[in-house]
Amino acid sequence: MRKLYLAWQDPTSRCWHPIGRLTFDGKIYRFVYTKGACEAQSKCNFQPLVSFPDLNKIYEGEDLFPSFSNRVLSPSRPDFGDFVQWLNIPEDKDDPFALLARSGGRRATDTLEVFPCPEPDENGQYHIHFFVHGLQYLPPPSQERVSRLKPGEVLLMAYDFQNPYDNLALMLRTNDASPGDRYIVGYCPRYLKMDMLTILNSCSVQPKVLVERVNLPPAPFKFRLLCNMTGCWPCDFQPFLDKAYQPIKEDVLVG
Repeated sequence: MRKLYLAWQDPTSRCWHPIGRLTFDGKIYRFVYTKGACEAQSKCNFQPLVSFPDLNKIYEGEDLFPSFSNRVLSPSRPDFGDFVQWLNIPEDKDDPFALLARSGGRRATDTLEVFPCPEPDENGQYHIHFFVHGLQYLPPPSQERVSRLKPGEVLLMAYDFQNPYDNLALMLRTNDASPGDRYIVGYCPRYLKMDMLTILNSCSVQPKVLVERVNLPPAPFKFRLLCNMTGCWPCDFQPFLDKAYQPIKEDVLVG
């Protein structure tokens, strides 16, 4: 069962809320709102998406819903090859679901983002790919250091407790020999922070973040730095256990 989540950003507070879940069992696509949509509605006046007007309905279809397929670059576009290279996805695995999971489906002017649900890899470890966030806000020396990162380079992860917007923001720094020469190169996606809190508190070894690919301009900032992270999968651990990620229709997912 393949699984993606949909998040919505409140234009006023800029806070993100998980609002829905998309699954694919190989035959049927299903979309269901999560309880985060109810919270976003009560706190931020979130309105159901035009394509999915009923918060309490399970939407099903044999084809990927247009609300999601329209967020994937068409193979007919001349820049599709560059796009797939930025995502570092093998050509035989570049189906729309995989492209959405890796790219986030972000558009320049809207308030929605798609992200994958982590699963244990073949070694039973937590493993996920992600594009580093916040690069556009870094000072020029940090942006220049990003451009010199190499695949396989280790990045150091730590909570940015002094962050005025989110004291659980996961900061990434370079692992240069001298601590004084280490640069902040961005942040892990916000949806990983609670999982990482659990893993850091449950495991003796910190998750390892490696640079997978650096895409130089004209690649946009959101596709500039691709990383992968591997860590232990604690006993009885399940990702995204927060109430906001749970479907309004509890019986929607089987298997």
